[in-house]
Amino acid sequence: MKTNKLQTLSEFKDDFYGKIGTEKRTAIEKGYQEFKLGALIHEARIEKGLTQEQLAEKCGTTKSYISKIENNIKEVRFSTLQKIVECGLGGKLELNIKL
Repeated sequence: MKTNKLQTLSEFKDDFYGKIGTEKRTAIEKGYQEFKLGALIHEARIEKGLTQEQLAEKCGTTKSYISKIENNIKEVRFSTLQKIVECGLGGKLELNIKL
């Protein structure tokens, strides 16, 4: 009889990708952070009731660029991210560093 062992997300990543600090784990964590950023922008845009085109117009970029950021095809510069959040979405960008 097979038993199901519940794991935390951190335990799962340790088992599947290796411990924090290993090359494979670092790569997956970086990818997650990039995905998370695109998803956060997408969620905020939808919450504000904006299309990609409207958001792009408000922050001085293109619909294509917004789409690429939301879909994690394009990395975004910090200054551009700040414009998207503050000018386009009317929010405040906060940066957090954890050591």
